[in-house]
Amino acid sequence: MSTEHILIEKIRQLPPQRMAEVEDFIDFLRAREEEHRLTQAAAQASEASFGAVWDNDEDAVYDKL
Repeated sequence: MSTEHILIEKIRQLPPQRMAEVEDFIDFLRAREEEHRLTQAAAQASEASFGAVWDNDEDAVYDKL
């Protein structure tokens, strides 16, 4: 039995009021994952723009830290 099926079975065994909590938690996890993806995408998009600022001789000493 797959993890997905195990989770579905466990959820089905919960009382109705707990299902609402599970749904809220799933929504929280999905929002957190989306926020993480957006943060990573923004970091990758800005990396080239900041490259000229970050890669210079004056700041090279900080690269060794």
